[in-house]
Amino acid sequence: MDKSATTRRHFLRALTCGVAIAFAPIGVAARPRRRPGFAGHPEPRHGVDGSLVLAADAVRTDLADTFDGIRSIPHIADGIGCHCGCGAMPEMRSLLSCYEGVGMAQFCVICEGEGRLAVELHAQGRSLDEIRAAIDRRFG
Repeated sequence: MDKSATTRRHFLRALTCGVAIAFAPIGVAARPRRRPGFAGHPEPRHGVDGSLVLAADAVRTDLADTFDGIRSIPHIADGIGCHCGCGAMPEMRSLLSCYEGVGMAQFCVICEGEGRLAVELHAQGRSLDEIRAAIDRRFG
C-alpha cells in the first residue's frame, strides 16, 4: 500500500472527526456517544514499546507532554481501545496507534483526551482495568 494513501486516509478521518465535534451541540462534544468503530479494549502485546510514538518536537507544543507520556506507557496505551472510531481502520489497533505514524491524536480530540487521561491515571498508580473504565465512562 502506498504510504501517502495511508497518511491521507488518517488525515481525512481525523479531519472528519474534528469537524463533527466542532459542529456538534455543546453537550455532545463534552460527552461523545459510543463510536461505531470502537471494538473494545485489546489486550496489550507482550514486549510492545513506544519507539514509534512521534517525538515531542514533531507535534504541536501543547501536545508534547501527552506524546511523551504515551511513549513512557506503551504497555498501557496498547491495551486501550480508542472511542473515536479509528479502530475500524486496519492499521489502527489501540490508543497507542493514535500516537504513532501521522499521530492521529494531533487532529482528534477524543484520541488526545483518552491519551491525557491514561497518562494522568497511570501517574496516580491506577491499573489498566481502572484506566479503561475511566476512559469508557468519559468517552464511551
